[in-house]
Amino acid sequence: MASPGALEPAAGSVPGTKVELTVSCRNLLDMDTFSKSDPVVVLFVQGSGSSEWKEFGRTEVIDNTLNPDFVRKFVLDYYFEEKQNLRFDIYNVDSKSCSVLKQDFLGQAFVALGEVIGSQRGRLERALTGVPGKRCGTILLLAEELSNCRDIVTMQLCANKLDKKDFFGKSDPFLVFYRSNEDGTFTICHKTEVVKNTLNPVWQPFTIPVRALCNGDYDRYGDGDVGSRGARAGYEHLFAGLALQTVKIDVYDWDRDGSHDFIGEFATSYRELSRAQSQFTVYEVLNPRKKCKKKKYVNSGTVTLLSFSVESEFTFVDYIRGGTQLNFTVAIDFTASNGMPSQPTSLHYASPYQLSAYALALKAVGEIIQDYDSDKLFPAYGFGAKLPPDGKISHQFPLNNNVDNPSCAGIEGVLESYLQSLRTVQLYGPTNFAPVINQVAGAAAQVTDGSQYHVLLIITDGVISDMLQTKEAIVTASALPMSIIIVGVGPAEFEAMEELDGDEVRVSSRGRYAERDIVQFVPFRDYVDDSGNQVLSMARLAKDVLAEIPEQLLSYMKTRDIKPRRADPQ
Repeated sequence: MASPGALEPAAGSVPGTKVELTVSCRNLLDMDTFSKSDPVVVLFVQGSGSSEWKEFGRTEVIDNTLNPDFVRKFVLDYYFEEKQNLRFDIYNVDSKSCSVLKQDFLGQAFVALGEVIGSQRGRLERALTGVPGKRCGTILLLAEELSNCRDIVTMQLCANKLDKKDFFGKSDPFLVFYRSNEDGTFTICHKTEVVKNTLNPVWQPFTIPVRALCNGDYDRYGDGDVGSRGARAGYEHLFAGLALQTVKIDVYDWDRDGSHDFIGEFATSYRELSRAQSQFTVYEVLNPRKKCKKKKYVNSGTVTLLSFSVESEFTFVDYIRGGTQLNFTVAIDFTASNGMPSQPTSLHYASPYQLSAYALALKAVGEIIQDYDSDKLFPAYGFGAKLPPDGKISHQFPLNNNVDNPSCAGIEGVLESYLQSLRTVQLYGPTNFAPVINQVAGAAAQVTDGSQYHVLLIITDGVISDMLQTKEAIVTASALPMSIIIVGVGPAEFEAMEELDGDEVRVSSRGRYAERDIVQFVPFRDYVDDSGNQVLSMARLAKDVLAEIPEQLLSYMKTRDIKPRRADPQ
């Protein structure tokens, strides 16, 4: 079998997760003389890497209450890899003007969307501030993932007596699935493998989200039986623009040069496909051009749906809401190739005006991860340094100098310990990753029931010295609930890091392959803003390095058949 090189599905075609925020307030300031306040909540959002706040929406106004429960919700797209800052301003509406400047300000709260989702049961209470000398009350936020189609379909198809397209052989058929759009166009959503040299191919079973196949609309304006046996009348007009809202499947003969030969097409709907759970469904493959030219044309073969099954797809939010905690660990490169920390040329150098590359990478990733860690205590290690008083080289020394408890309080605590270590240890070498990977893997191995997931951030400047040991450590760790993020700082080429990333070739060691792709590598220089805007650089970096974490967590849960725990309703 081979994989056709053309006709790739468009990236980002599957809708993202949407979160609904419900807002309540308690003990608001009373600004009205003869009654209580008439509050409204205005939500502002901050763009990724921007300091500008933009109004997103408003609740309704509720008259005469200091404890409002608003009915109007805020629906936001949720991206785990981004720090989504939110600002809630509360006003007492005293005039008919739409301008908030003409209303009484009752207070405000700043939160990250990840904080709300990561809080217990998705509920967060935050004190309101902003009115000097006054207690402004509190705001209560409830985050719920919008109910949408999360079904996953697994299906298998075969074909019989397809048209022969190759001069010296038979055909090399494959299928291309398209879902319809509301404007009558089609978007590619799946492509099978190629089965070589046969007119009667049997394709491997494949899995696809229902929302990718039909946007969660089971009928999708489809004609139910269009394209199936017994519904041939008028079929040739299906793609002329009258009944385009359906699932369309094209059959091609694969050619090495990419000029795949069109064999034919048929159409169906999700509803019709689902009938194959109880019976085989046979579709006629029709070639409209042949049908017009040949009076005795019947079809270009048939495709049979052999099996079709549906199961629920769990999301990253399901696991977080069910209590899964992300445990964040940091490992920082203290090898001599970074340069003397006191010199401006050093990668560890922090001027009075800006953070070092190491500190920027740490803050960018850590400030998002910390929203999903309830205790906000982060183990932090250094590697490649000589430690006082005897100058012993260590590859996993605690930055806070506490071997029994290497955890630091929050990202600021990690930064403080990192800067303190720069003043006390001697940068040396070599650059070994395996010890700290094994350290975190040991912790991950203690709890494998899905309640804990570990994320290790390694920040480094140089060529790895223990590649074989690191590969072995990664292969072992791939069976555990953990992911590894490697951020490369400085001008090095980092070819070895690309190998560890495993996107093209799965990491292997001594004949064993990693069960999952758990490593994400990025060079920090690719995210540095040309204008020197560190906030933008951090946002870009965090977006890319964290984008794979949800899928990596889901892959672990799926391979272990771990389902999300039901959130405590209390």
